[in-house]
Amino acid sequence: MRYQAGQYDIVVIGAGHAGIEAALAAARLGASVAVFAINLDSVGNLPCNPSIGGTAKGHLVCEIDALGGEMGKAADATTLQSRMLNRGKGPAVHSLRAQIDRRAYAGYMKSALERTPGIHLRQAEIIAIEKTPGGWLAITNLGACYGAKCVIIATGTFLGGRIHIGEVSYDSGPDGMFPASALAGSLKTLGIPLRRFKTGTPARIHRDSIDFEKLERQEGDPRTVPFSLCSGTPPQNLLDCYITYTNEKTKEIILQNLHRSPMYSGKIEGAGPRYCPSIEDKIVRFADKLRHQLFIEPCGQDTREMYLQGASSSLPEEVQLELYRSVPGLENCVIMRSAYAIEYDCADPTELSPTLEFIAHRGLFGAGQFNGSSGYEEAAAQGLVAGINAAHRVKNLPDVILERSGSYIGTLIDDLVTKGCGEPYRMMTSRSEYRLILRQDNAPQRLCNIGREIGLLDDRRWEKHQRRQTQKTAELKRARSVIFPPGERLNAILEQAGTSKIVTGARLSELLKRPQISYDTLSEIDLTRPDLEDRVFEQTEIELKYEGYINRQLAQVREAKRLEQQLLPENIDYAGISGLRIEAREKLAKIRPVSVGQAGRISGVSPADVGVLIVWLANRSSKSTS
Repeated sequence: MRYQAGQYDIVVIGAGHAGIEAALAAARLGASVAVFAINLDSVGNLPCNPSIGGTAKGHLVCEIDALGGEMGKAADATTLQSRMLNRGKGPAVHSLRAQIDRRAYAGYMKSALERTPGIHLRQAEIIAIEKTPGGWLAITNLGACYGAKCVIIATGTFLGGRIHIGEVSYDSGPDGMFPASALAGSLKTLGIPLRRFKTGTPARIHRDSIDFEKLERQEGDPRTVPFSLCSGTPPQNLLDCYITYTNEKTKEIILQNLHRSPMYSGKIEGAGPRYCPSIEDKIVRFADKLRHQLFIEPCGQDTREMYLQGASSSLPEEVQLELYRSVPGLENCVIMRSAYAIEYDCADPTELSPTLEFIAHRGLFGAGQFNGSSGYEEAAAQGLVAGINAAHRVKNLPDVILERSGSYIGTLIDDLVTKGCGEPYRMMTSRSEYRLILRQDNAPQRLCNIGREIGLLDDRRWEKHQRRQTQKTAELKRARSVIFPPGERLNAILEQAGTSKIVTGARLSELLKRPQISYDTLSEIDLTRPDLEDRVFEQTEIELKYEGYINRQLAQVREAKRLEQQLLPENIDYAGISGLRIEAREKLAKIRPVSVGQAGRISGVSPADVGVLIVWLANRSSKSTS
């Protein structure tokens, strides 16, 4: 029996990282939003690694913050340990990673939803969505019907979720929650093709059962930095992480029981993540490696659970215990939560436009793992964009499409909707051809203006961004004007740093261009240096050091934008454009690119096909003006 329970501008299905950002963005833009979770205890849950950020993922978090999202603020407020990864490499790949108190993080996010005007947070399973003359209808398992102008699907791994542990399999969402079993049928009725992906998680073990004397201690950075512009005091390092390694005994145990792994017995059909393999997959794929690194990480301040990063598995429970106990420091470990693999349903992201709206279904959006991605940060980034565009759809405002050349979020979404994915998609710095200018440190410089124009960036973050920009501009000017005369002290500093002495005066900017020299190197003699945040000096130094390379990449961006600005009409009949190859016609008709630039990135569309499109657009333009 159905009954009408409410009417909203937007319904969000799922309250994980994608659903949270979608709901907050839409509500902050003035839309009324209903958010549904199968269990309210799953809101903001981190069912796998209790961390935020990491290589390329830290970039995404900083970009989310620069646009006005919540993930960076929540991570800063619940950090247990903070580290900047890849310090030994160039600044393009420096990535912030924070170990998180998972319960505190979830509580922060649940509170954020509850306290935001315009959001109704509801525990219920959505079993069907239906098109209506005015938009959409979302129906719960209890028969409640919620009308909406737009729907955002952010189901994570709940949709058709099925857990595998050795020979045992059962329907379930992550962390023992109920799965969303019925909604998949409704989506198929709408003509949305679904496929099976797979991911997994390691066991959690009791801290008191670990022999820490046999582990390598991994401390946080002495000087930490926050993700968010509006976080005042840098996060504190409250707990340590630890490192250990597998060995030949571990390998032997896994190989002897490989036939009991559902990944190798054929029970799991879904495609798994290439860049986050299970421990058994590592043993098989990297057979020549003598050992594999495991990180032992705390799950929170008020729990004894420790996470075994790098030891994801779907082997039987008794085999898991045996293999973990073969590792130094874990000989007497006690499992609190067993490792498992989970299969789930997701959509083909090439069915979506760059706004994350389904091309064939106006007002229906997808975000997060439902779109074929993996990771909390990738999910949150998509949720933010889906929430913005759903709110704009409700208010008849222009679409918001983030450029590939302007952000990792733009790269992520462009890869998904243009190229698709045959396995869970993970963001990496290597996926961007513009990574030198898409650094983590300059995310505010790239995106705060957009966040402010949309209306998401609050006054506090905006004012802090403007202040930093003013300070950086002034510091660049100072660095180019301050001249150090040659002298014994300066030359001794230069020689000690491993670079050549000077015989004539040298500008601060010229010295900072040297790879061996930093602001810290010159602190003793740089007497006019103002008292600024470390981040301001970091950005100034990077812009000076890599000025030539940055300018070259900016020129590439300008050329790419020329193609991105050549927009393609929505109603093109690609079959009627002579000169296009058959494969190109099929791919273009399916993906419906919004620009010539996007068309050129579609697999199966050649440079010759792009040339045909450019000529067709030119001819069309000349006919319309004649």
